Amino acid sequence: MRDSLPPPQDEHYAARMKGRAGIRRIVQALGYSWHGVRAACEEAGFRELLWINAVLLVLALWLPFETAVRLVLILVSFLTLVVELINTAVEAAVDHTSQAEHPLAKRAKDAASAALYLLLAALMVLWLVALYDVL
Repeated sequence: MRDSLPPPQDEHYAARMKGRAGIRRIVQALGYSWHGVRAACEEAGFRELLWINAVLLVLALWLPFETAVRLVLILVSFLTLVVELINTAVEAAVDHTSQAEHPLAKRAKDAASAALYLLLAALMVLWLVALYDVL
């Protein structure tokens, strides 16, 4: 009897989104990624990180670092943006699930935030070491 019922609307949407293949799937995935970046740009924290990392990128390319040091600094800068995107996604998923105060929701949000701050601390240490070697 259950098989005769139409699937809920959400299942249709998920099936449509996952049912793509080939180049069309890749192009759509890039579009979804771009939408994610645009949505993240609505967050003040992500915009601030973009500006900070833009300055750090210019400095990493301008200062006389060795190639390996330059690559590590650029990689860690990009990782801060990636982790901020994940942090934003966790917050959105938790808020979508429930706006009610719950210890597990707080733990999830705090852990995602802590991941970003640990990475920012690593970024700061790497830059301080790199600058100490150059200056």
